Amino acid sequence: MRHFLSTLDYSRAEIEALLAAARAFKAGPHAQTLAGKSIALVFFNPSLRTRTSFELGMHQLGGKAIVLEPGKGAWPIEFDDGVIMDGEPEEHVREVARVLSRYVDAIAVRAFPKFQRWEVDREDRVIQSFARHATVPVINMETITHPCQELALALTLKEKLGDLAGKKMCLTWTYHPKPLNTAVANSALIIAAKLGMDVTLLCPTPEYVLDKRYMDAAAEYTRAAGSTLTVTHDIEQGYRGADIVYAKSWGALPYFGRWDEEKPIREASRRFMVDAAKMDLTPNGLFSHCLPVRRNVKVTDEILDSPRAIHIDEAENRLHVQKAVMDALLRGAL
Repeated sequence: MRHFLSTLDYSRAEIEALLAAARAFKAGPHAQTLAGKSIALVFFNPSLRTRTSFELGMHQLGGKAIVLEPGKGAWPIEFDDGVIMDGEPEEHVREVARVLSRYVDAIAVRAFPKFQRWEVDREDRVIQSFARHATVPVINMETITHPCQELALALTLKEKLGDLAGKKMCLTWTYHPKPLNTAVANSALIIAAKLGMDVTLLCPTPEYVLDKRYMDAAAEYTRAAGSTLTVTHDIEQGYRGADIVYAKSWGALPYFGRWDEEKPIREASRRFMVDAAKMDLTPNGLFSHCLPVRRNVKVTDEILDSPRAIHIDEAENRLHVQKAVMDALLRGAL
């Protein structure tokens, strides 16, 4: 049995196999490969695309999805071991994971960081606890990484650009009024590097460089592929020559939990919004974003509504790649 927690756990060949399966699911009629199977979708945070695509994907595969929201329609859950449970949580993940494993064939979890201490959040405790105590496959629906979004991005780029080896991705930070999770940025960095792209991480200052775990992994992948990994704070350098501009906002890790101290840097960096002038630095480069996106804050209407924007295609592909993941895990093909 394998979990799908991070693409760091999967080889390039395994990722390519999942993408090939996703293309087949997208091209063909709905195949009832998981008839009689079920999945519990455990949401600690809000969702639009993730919930819709997982529920619909399991339905199209012939199975059943059960949505649980701890603290709302389900009991709050405790994750600390050895704790005296006299607070808000009514049950422990040890029981939750094992009981759900008796009911369903897989468990998917969405749990964002607490945004208080990065050294704690980077342990990814919630989903790791489910994986440790469950006896069925566990799937990451976004924690400190977003592997399903990675696959959707990769599938979309392959559809638009063909072979990704040697293509350039500009992964650019963009302004947002709130400090956000680094998950999608971590994931975009990893999948682009794993598939042989030349990756440029563009961010306002060194404080916005991503966690060493993901930077080191991306450096290793690019070395193995003979491609490059570049970090720059110069907008023109980041955009120039890019085949795809992938935009995301994220918080600066040195200021994790101390956002008031980060705010002056963030406010001084509004110029990082994606617009036509920046996109014109690329050779007819494409644009994408994981969504949700704040128009005219992260990126202008002009770019989002142009033929260069492929964010809707990427959102659609969430459905197909997640079907591939569920199908492979539940049939033991991974």
